[in-house]
Amino acid sequence: MPSDSDLLRPVLVREIPIALCQFLKLGGLTASGGEAKMVIHAGRVLLNGTVETQKRKKLVVGDHVTFNGQTLVVQLD
Repeated sequence: MPSDSDLLRPVLVREIPIALCQFLKLGGLTASGGEAKMVIHAGRVLLNGTVETQKRKKLVVGDHVTFNGQTLVVQLD
């Protein structure tokens, strides 16, 4: 059985903060920025375990973003 740390995938970003919709696309969880905005607006994205509906919510290092059973962690490149 995988541990929580096995389910987390770090995604390197160049600048902090980064908008949630940009991060979903960068991390490959959505195919486009438009799709990212739609799933955020629909309440299907969790930020640090809580539903987040602000598409331009600013993320910082260590934030956990979950969508469609996958969790990404913001890391600075």
